[in-house]
Amino acid sequence: MHQAELPGAIELTLVRHGESVGNVAASAAAAAGAEVIDVGLRDADVPLTDTGVTQATALGRSLTELDADARPESVWCSPYLRARQTARTALDTAALELPFRVDERVRDRELGILDLLTGAGVAARFPQEADRRQWLGKFYYRPPGGESWADVALRLRSVMADIDRLEAGRRVLVVCHDAVIMLFRYVCEGMDEEQLLELGRTSTVRNASLTRLVRPSGIGLWTAQEFNRSEHLREHGAAVTDHGSDAPVDPHQDMEPAQAARS
Repeated sequence: MHQAELPGAIELTLVRHGESVGNVAASAAAAAGAEVIDVGLRDADVPLTDTGVTQATALGRSLTELDADARPESVWCSPYLRARQTARTALDTAALELPFRVDERVRDRELGILDLLTGAGVAARFPQEADRRQWLGKFYYRPPGGESWADVALRLRSVMADIDRLEAGRRVLVVCHDAVIMLFRYVCEGMDEEQLLELGRTSTVRNASLTRLVRPSGIGLWTAQEFNRSEHLREHGAAVTDHGSDAPVDPHQDMEPAQAARS
């Protein structure tokens, strides 16, 4: 006999951190055709820009506008500095004192030997890895020393089990990173690889944007009520910034004909 599924959390509000120093450096490097992103900090220590702080403040102001029965009841946050700054600034602005948990499983994807390299840098310094990524596709490609998107999905399945166990019947705010938000949707909505790659091809998760997943019963798959919403930033005088991650790769669309024939 199967044990009945117990109800878990009923709402997830997923927030990408505000604009970071790393976002600006990566966009500048890509625009200049540089091979290396000049940050000078390990990924975990990258802070928000002034624009990012303003975005986090706007996020906090938007939280004060929610009815009491719609506000988050707890916070789970990436340990990376830019995410913690975003969460703390928003909560301080909203004068909300909520249970606050830092969890390494919602950190950004680890890039291994490709860390701090632009697409041009990967092609120039690790051409075999560029070819391997093209062959495997964005979802399954794991750079040496790093993680694939599938690896990140595995840790999110683990964290969702804990969120459901510890936050049953509650609304949870999760402050994390762009790829992590995409993969929360993949896990919570029961997407497949093709659906996820299409989402990544057509969308870039904006800084301090809101994605809201709901499941009133606390059981089963989730539904995206909002995705990548940024109106609250404009309403509260913050810039909307759109710093994307690495380019999407669909192996079924991007294969050479001979490769496609082997699949």
